[in-house]
Amino acid sequence: MSEAKTPRATRRTMLALGATAMLARSAAAQRSGGPVVVSSKIDTEGALLGNMILLALQNAGVPTEARLALGPTRIVRQALLAGEIDIYPEYTGNAAFFFRRPEDPAWRDSERAAALAAELDKAENNLVWLDRAKANNTWAIAVRRDVAQRLNLRTMSDLFAAAQRGEVKLAASAEFVESAAALPAFEKAYGGTFPRDNIVVLPGGDTAVTMRAAAQGISGVNAAMVYGTDGAIAALDLVVMRDDKAAQPVYEPAPVVRAEVLERHPAIRTALAPVFSSLDLETLQKLNARIAVEGQPAAAVARAHLVAIGALR
Repeated sequence: MSEAKTPRATRRTMLALGATAMLARSAAAQRSGGPVVVSSKIDTEGALLGNMILLALQNAGVPTEARLALGPTRIVRQALLAGEIDIYPEYTGNAAFFFRRPEDPAWRDSERAAALAAELDKAENNLVWLDRAKANNTWAIAVRRDVAQRLNLRTMSDLFAAAQRGEVKLAASAEFVESAAALPAFEKAYGGTFPRDNIVVLPGGDTAVTMRAAAQGISGVNAAMVYGTDGAIAALDLVVMRDDKAAQPVYEPAPVVRAEVLERHPAIRTALAPVFSSLDLETLQKLNARIAVEGQPAAAVARAHLVAIGALR
């Protein structure tokens, strides 16, 4: 896996925080003052969103300290619970694992997932979920644009119908094909089996490899396992199929902040609301591509976007 994709895969397999995090939280002295410590996960999108939070808060006059790219989900979440950091971008669907409720159907609905994540974290941890971006970074399947246009493919329902006709060949990891949460979940929701002889299983779980196979038509592949906001989707001219039957949990990013910090600095909420409301799926794909594909620094991409939307003086 590439560095950018590893945390996305591990957040689906390493998110149980257990008693250790709660003990760390109760044992740690909560800071009563000082700068707001802004953190993020150690992946492309985490760096992008973390820098946006940092810049927006600085612009609003909120004193800050940066601890970006701190680690994977488990590490950053524990740091927030322990009061070692004050705010970071998290995904709504991860609350299903934080609170050990993965089967709750609320996680498959954008509005309900956001509301439930906020309710559970406020009640148990005194954490506040702020306004989220309407960009779902969950497991998905993307199709080469020319194929999607020729076959009129827009949704996963369309894709499964085309797969039954033998018109789609998918590049995916073994985990995606075999894990009950991935392709089998799609098959259950859409009432059909994706023909296994039309799946090319590639080693590892790097979506950069599966997307490249689809874009280049390697071994006849024209579709790929992806995460919804992968930067290379737009760069490789792929189209994400909409999960019209909600087979997958919704993973929309939002800042999560300690309530006492938000009370001390209410400008945090107003500073970040326009930032996250500006981030739809295509926008996040394009911004991630500037980092992952073009090699631009995450801080520079974040700053340029905030300037473009008028959120940074």
